[in-house]
Amino acid sequence: MKTSDFDYYLPEELIAQTPLKDRTSSRLMVLDKNTGEVWHKHFSDILDYLTPNDVLVLNDTKVIPARLIGEKIDTGAVIEVLLLKDKGDNTWECLSKPQKRVKIGSVISFGDGKLKAECIGLEDEGITTFKLIYDGILVEILDELGSMPLPPYIHEKLEDKNRYQTVYAKHPGSAAAPTAGLHFTKELLEKIKEKGIEIIPVTLHVGLGTFRPVNVEDTANHKMHSEYYEISTSSAERLNEAKKAGKRIVAVGTTSVRTLESAIHEDGLFYPECKDTDIFIYPGFKFKAIDALITNFHLPKSTLIMLVSALAGRDNILNAYKKAVEEKYRFFSFGDAMFISEVKK
Repeated sequence: MKTSDFDYYLPEELIAQTPLKDRTSSRLMVLDKNTGEVWHKHFSDILDYLTPNDVLVLNDTKVIPARLIGEKIDTGAVIEVLLLKDKGDNTWECLSKPQKRVKIGSVISFGDGKLKAECIGLEDEGITTFKLIYDGILVEILDELGSMPLPPYIHEKLEDKNRYQTVYAKHPGSAAAPTAGLHFTKELLEKIKEKGIEIIPVTLHVGLGTFRPVNVEDTANHKMHSEYYEISTSSAERLNEAKKAGKRIVAVGTTSVRTLESAIHEDGLFYPECKDTDIFIYPGFKFKAIDALITNFHLPKSTLIMLVSALAGRDNILNAYKKAVEEKYRFFSFGDAMFISEVKK
């Protein structure tokens, strides 16, 4: 398929710039993945579409203040660094801008030297490997020196950085939020549990693989960047029990989908894992792990709109997006949500 097959018209004013005051007050488009029929609801109505025969899978990653502005020690040039992936031993895969000013051996200083980053590797597409040098605890230093890495299409200042964090965020490591989860409150999650619906956490640290643009025309030639994920022993056992019982697995967000579809083995079982995935899900993909998906509205020609098209069909998705534009839904990270499932009337 061609990347251009996943393009659609979106007026710029529909790109949400700020989060709603109440997380659950966003709109919810319900899409029947088989028929393409849609219903217009509010996110709090998700309770009406979940039953005790469902399990809800959440990505409990936590966004770190991964955006840093520093200066090259030798020239004073201003360099922006976005931490993408912890490779261990204080080595991080990053995006640096402008990369042309960064060479092997270049040292960037942040916060008057409280944190330094030495370049030890340069790759294509702006990817730079840095060795971080600091005294103390890195998370605390990033809290002081870094800022939340909001997507480039958001131009408004974020007043409360916790609004770019899910209420169940637990494990620090992401360079972007798993935004489908931003619609949940603790109160809504309690109501879901009270309805007898099991909630199972997994972890995928969102990095370049999730939001990297597709720069090739033939989708089959796109190379996903790897991201780190974890499934605990408890989560694997509970997922296997749910599968065995014939329960519907509802993923919250495309990162949960990528985690689950990466972690399910040929025998149809989940195992505890801590590894990287570069899985690329686009039409033709055979889902083995998930049955339904809660997600946001995604960028044209992105890997994410390809993923939802694999689940519901490209025509169904593009028709639903066309209706979302007509109905003036809010798009992207701080925008409205979609529930993709087989809908029983």
